[in-house]
Amino acid sequence: MDRVFRALADDTRRRLLDRLHEQNGQTLGELCGHIAMTRQSVTQHLAVLEAANLISTVRRGREKLHYLNPVPLHEIQERWIDKFERPRLRALGDLKRRAEEAMSDKPSHVYVTYIAGTPEKVWDALTDADLTAAYWGHSNVSDWRPGSRWEHVRTDGSGIADVVGTVVVSERPTRLVTTWAAPEHEGEPDRHSRVTFDIEPHADIVRLTVTHEELNDEDELRAVSSGWPAVLSNLKSLIETGGPLPQEPWLVPVR
Repeated sequence: MDRVFRALADDTRRRLLDRLHEQNGQTLGELCGHIAMTRQSVTQHLAVLEAANLISTVRRGREKLHYLNPVPLHEIQERWIDKFERPRLRALGDLKRRAEEAMSDKPSHVYVTYIAGTPEKVWDALTDADLTAAYWGHSNVSDWRPGSRWEHVRTDGSGIADVVGTVVVSERPTRLVTTWAAPEHEGEPDRHSRVTFDIEPHADIVRLTVTHEELNDEDELRAVSSGWPAVLSNLKSLIETGGPLPQEPWLVPVR
């Protein structure tokens, strides 16, 4: 938390966060276009923000995209702001977010977590039908080849898939990209969202970055913003302890 406050104490770094809030997923060059300083100086400021976990980066070919990571800011809000002015500030925050998103392109969500394990274990936890059933409540079913169909199938024996899509990129064990759609919208590409899993090893841990893009509306953004932390917390528990959390985390009431 000290790193977060030090990072936020600088006006340039706050402006960089503002730019990413306006348009998430920008390159260094795009960010430099709004800041009157050298690329090297902007790079140094971005490094401070990344060290504080306020932003995350994702490689797309030769480009390096920068995304906001809302988790530290959410922790500050809960610890020092929400408990004092929760009802009024939440109402104002919802109003502001709706107004801003009404003026923006399709929303996106980025979530980063760190797991004690190997890239292979994380990959298998995302793609193995039995493992996904153990912590997700659904089985991810596919042969995971680029161009193949995948299904997010209920584990109640009904065989019903609540999400379907196509495998776009499959590079075991570091990168998986899939499209997501409700079965009734499978034939409507403009209704599909896109999920990228970037798996980066570091010594005995893995950084897993989940980028959910091209969401259709605010309702989808709200759903994935609460859904991904719950699912990935369960995944983390499975890999690190051998079992999911004692209760399903997505059933915890939102206050």
